[in-house]
Amino acid sequence: MTDLSTTIGPLRLKNPVMAASSEATMTERGILACLDAGAGAVVAKSVNESPAAARQLLIADYALLDRAGDQVDWRRRGGDETLLCRSGLASLDGWLAMLERTGRRARDLGAHIIGSITVAEPEPAARIAREMAQVVSAVELNIGAPHGREATAVRQVTGAEMVRHYTSTVRAALDAPLIVKLPAQADSPLALAAAARGAGADAVAMIGRFNGFWPDPVTSEPVLGSWGAVGGPGMLPVSLYWVSKTFAADRELPLVGTNGARSGADVARFLLSGARAVELASAVLLRGPEVLSGCVRDLGAVLAAGGYARVTDAIGAAVDRARSYADIPARAEPPRPWETDPAE
Repeated sequence: MTDLSTTIGPLRLKNPVMAASSEATMTERGILACLDAGAGAVVAKSVNESPAAARQLLIADYALLDRAGDQVDWRRRGGDETLLCRSGLASLDGWLAMLERTGRRARDLGAHIIGSITVAEPEPAARIAREMAQVVSAVELNIGAPHGREATAVRQVTGAEMVRHYTSTVRAALDAPLIVKLPAQADSPLALAAAARGAGADAVAMIGRFNGFWPDPVTSEPVLGSWGAVGGPGMLPVSLYWVSKTFAADRELPLVGTNGARSGADVARFLLSGARAVELASAVLLRGPEVLSGCVRDLGAVLAAGGYARVTDAIGAAVDRARSYADIPARAEPPRPWETDPAE
């Protein structure tokens, strides 16, 4: 039996499978469903102090794209589509009371509720975090929301100095574990991770969704009618790249992987790249909370097949085997795989 327990800084999880902040965790019913599915932790949908952020939910929209780039009806989804979305935040009204109720259920299951703040300004974020800490196990400070590039209700923080400012402001107000979620599009995610760590973050989650744009070639209309954010399996190699590079730079920094995982094998890929836990968002929206159950169940088998008796033994193992380009021995001739006959 594989030991699936892990830690994110001071927070101990029964398994590394987490439901990320998303529309699937915007309601009490959704959060409870993710807990009952066996998640080690559930990150509730983000909030902030801005009324405009809650109103943005009224213009939210979600599109699924198949491998050919064609839009898929949600009722006919297969579960592996790319998600292009324009989303908003939850309302603060009654939110803390709901987090307290779901937190009691989480404790009964040996799991955790994590509150999430998608930032606008740092001082209000610190106030909300302090209030959240009374009813949740940890707080995730999302400074990487892709919609911060398009909407004034939230911010995407891409500079190390501002990361330090936001993190230190919230850290000073918070007596609970603090996870800082970083953006996908920044000059140096490694520098941002170091800045968050230096300013008091207990862990770093990476990476947030990329921004995207997808026109219909027949109508010339952009899907969603605007720009959006992209999630799905195509993001996984990029997410693993930054997790692995950050792990290689600072092996003591607890990392939470996110963006692209759909299965127990994908969770294992994040662990092997240096993450200690993994958040799923798009997969839960497309397949329902039962995808979390499948990840927990399959992860043990995947790790056992790789010879790992514990989750902690797998963390960063692939990074230890990765070589720099300069260390890879040269061949006598360059490979030309595209010249291979498909029939052979």
